[in-house]
Amino acid sequence: MAVQTRVVSIFFIQLVLLAVSGLNRVSGAGLQTGFYDESCPEAETIALKTIRQAISKDGIVAAALLRLHFHDCFVRGCEASVLLDAAEEGDAEKDASSNFSLRGYDVVDDVKSAIEKSCPGVVSCADILALAARDAVRLTGGSSWKVETGRRDGRISLSKEADENLPSSNFNIAQLKQNFAFKGLTKKDLVVLSGAHTIGVTSCFVINDRLYNFTALDPTFASELKKKCKPGGGGPVLELDQGSSTVSDAHFYKAVRQNRGLLTSDAALLNDPLTRAYVKRQSTSPVKATFGKDFGKSMVKMGGIGVLTGNEGEIRKRCAFVN
Repeated sequence: MAVQTRVVSIFFIQLVLLAVSGLNRVSGAGLQTGFYDESCPEAETIALKTIRQAISKDGIVAAALLRLHFHDCFVRGCEASVLLDAAEEGDAEKDASSNFSLRGYDVVDDVKSAIEKSCPGVVSCADILALAARDAVRLTGGSSWKVETGRRDGRISLSKEADENLPSSNFNIAQLKQNFAFKGLTKKDLVVLSGAHTIGVTSCFVINDRLYNFTALDPTFASELKKKCKPGGGGPVLELDQGSSTVSDAHFYKAVRQNRGLLTSDAALLNDPLTRAYVKRQSTSPVKATFGKDFGKSMVKMGGIGVLTGNEGEIRKRCAFVN
């Protein structure tokens, strides 16, 4: 999910456009588990091996791969448009302000290259993103789930669509619920998928307004952060889930309940009865398995947003370029 502020008016304009276009639907039609069992039986094994090697060299890559899948699915659907380079300078999704801190493209390219050697022209970049997100979670101690595959790759990527569609780290609960609803996702999906912030980092710049202009943060925690983050946003990178940012678990919810969630959008989960109840339940009970199961279900659901299947789109030879 995005960690940059967007102009709220643009957000509401896009909601209207989405309602008209129908690009928000979650269908998943045409996807199935084991889609490559015959055409490329080693695909998932190759992906897992490549991703394990990448994470062993740089643990933060796990969160980056998970985030890539989120940012792809929320714009045009899960069809790998986030991976495309711009046809014109600065005009692809990866060039948008909401995507400026995305990384992990090189790992996706490595997975694609390795699979292409075994099964050329068979496995889509969109499916690689879905597999990479699952593997990133399980390789950092989280649960696993069966990824439905069979996606094909899109041919269009526009920076303005990323800024218009991605939820902001500064969204309140009403904005978050509406954003997710237009993708066919429920309030439970919202609070569950927010748990992706159990791994990864953010910057002082992203939390500057929340830190210096609001009082929702735990006072002691806010004082600690102000020692690191200067007014204006200068400072080091920060763990999204303090003390547990390399392990996929339910600890994130404990931090949110204690008013130690770094992002405004994380704190917003306490402002709705259903999402607040979920935060409380995950933070007070030994329910790692429950969260893991919930997360897998919501990831599968999100992975079906606006997919291309059958003869739609293409199977890119290289993930950054249309064929």
